[in-house]
Amino acid sequence: MVSFSKIKAGAHFNGVAIFVGILVFCLSFTITGVFSVFSCNSVAVPFLSDDLLLVCVDAYDALDPNGNITVKWDVMSWTPDGYVAVVTIFNFQKYRHIESPGWKLGWTWAKKEVIWSMLGGQATEQGDCSRFKGNIPHCCKKNPTIVDLLPGTPYNQQIANCCKGGVISSWVQDPANAASSFQLSVGQAGTSNKTVRVPKNFTLLGPGPGYTCGPAKIVKPSKFTTPDKRRVTQALMTWNVTCSYSQFLAQKTPTCCVSLSAFYNDTIVGCPTCSCGCQNITQPGTCIDPDSPHIASVVSNSDKNNLAPLVQCTSHMCPVRIHWHIKLNYKEYWRVKIAITNFNYRMNYTQWNVVVQHPNFDNLTQIFSFNYEPLTPYGSINDTAMLWGVKFYNDLLMQAGPYGNVQSELLFKKDKTTFTFDKGWAFPRRIYFNGDNCVMPPPDSYPYLPNNGPRLPISMLHLVVTIMASSVILLSYPW
Repeated sequence: MVSFSKIKAGAHFNGVAIFVGILVFCLSFTITGVFSVFSCNSVAVPFLSDDLLLVCVDAYDALDPNGNITVKWDVMSWTPDGYVAVVTIFNFQKYRHIESPGWKLGWTWAKKEVIWSMLGGQATEQGDCSRFKGNIPHCCKKNPTIVDLLPGTPYNQQIANCCKGGVISSWVQDPANAASSFQLSVGQAGTSNKTVRVPKNFTLLGPGPGYTCGPAKIVKPSKFTTPDKRRVTQALMTWNVTCSYSQFLAQKTPTCCVSLSAFYNDTIVGCPTCSCGCQNITQPGTCIDPDSPHIASVVSNSDKNNLAPLVQCTSHMCPVRIHWHIKLNYKEYWRVKIAITNFNYRMNYTQWNVVVQHPNFDNLTQIFSFNYEPLTPYGSINDTAMLWGVKFYNDLLMQAGPYGNVQSELLFKKDKTTFTFDKGWAFPRRIYFNGDNCVMPPPDSYPYLPNNGPRLPISMLHLVVTIMASSVILLSYPW
C-alpha cells in the first residue's frame, strides 16, 4: 500500500515566483503477514540561496531493513468473564536494543475491559475501580501502561522471559534475551474467538519515544512445543502488533559523533562543532565542566528519572564519541584503533554496540577485546560489522569520567585491488551507536597523505587567483 502526499514549496528567482510541487512517498507495507508502519517527516533543507528543498525522512533503516519490534498477544484460556493471555515483546532489530529503565507498553481497550491480575509485569496505574465490590482488579484504566518487573521478583510472580527491568537485547547481540513476556487476566471481555475485541492504539516506549506501532492484526494461533519435544499445543487466539523505530522521532538532535586521525598526519579531525547541540551560555547548567570542583555533587543531585543526557561541556555536545584512528601500516595488513568515549554523566550504557560500515570488513583478520558479527545488509557484500563488548569485561560503558571509555583494535588484510590511504578510503563510511546514526566529519576535512600537500581554503584560492590575474593584466598593459 502506497500513500501519496503533495507538498508545495515556493522559490523566488529573478523576481518571479515559482511554485514547485514535490511528490513525497510515505510507504507502509506488509511483511510476512505483519503490518508495518513507517513515519514520514518533512525536513526543510537550504538549497542555493532562496530556495527550499523538502526531504522526506522515514523510519526505514538501510542497514536493517526488516528490523522491528513485534508484540505477540496469545490468548491461552477462557475465564467466566474474559480470558488469560501471554504477551511477548520480540526485538527483531539486529543492533537496536531497549536499555534501562526499560520498555513501556500501552494500548486502549475496545470496550470496558479490566485487568484482574498480572504475572511478570504490572500496570503503572490502577485507575478508578470504585464500581467493583469485593475483589478489586489490578487495573481499571481504559488505556493502561504496562512495565516489566525488576530482577529479584518472587518466583510466584514470574513467568518465562520476564523480570529483567524492561531491558531487551538486540537480535544479533544476544538472541536468547531478545524477548520479554508478561501474563494478564482480562475481565469484562469476550469469552470466545467471536466475541473478544482486539485492543487498539498500541504505544511503545523503549525507553523513550521513537517507536510507532501499527494496528493489531489477527494471525494464526501460536504453537508451543513441550520440553520433551513430543507434544505441540497452540493458543486459542493470537494477534500481532508491529512497531518500527525512527531516530527522527526519538530525538530532535543526534546522540553521537565521530572523530578521525591517522598515523601519517598530525591533524586530529574532531567531531563537527555543535554535532548534537551547542553550549548555551545564557542558560548555565546545560552541560558540566569536567574541571569543576563541584562535579560530584551536581551529578548526584541530578534527576535520575530524567532520560535527557547530562553531558560534559564539549564543542560537539554529544553524549558519545567514537574515534577511528588508523594506527599502523604493514606490508600485507593495516591496523585501526577504535575508542568509544561516554560524555554522559547520567547514563551507563549496558550492552552497548557499534555498527561500522567500511569496504575492507570482508578482509577483517582479527579483532581484540570486542565481539564481532558481520551484518551483510546487501546480501553477499560484507562491508558492515557490528561490534560490542565482551561480557563481564567491557560490555558496560561507564558514565562520563576516567572510566567512561572502551577501546579495541582491528587488523585488516589488504586487498591490493582496492586498498589505499588516499582520499579518505581508510575511514568508515558511517557509524551507528546503539542503533542511532552518528554525525561524521565532512569528507574534505579527513586527514590527508603528506605527499598530497595541504589543501588551500576556498578564500585563499580565490586570493591567489586574483593576484595572478592582476599580475597578468599589469604585465600586458602597454605603459
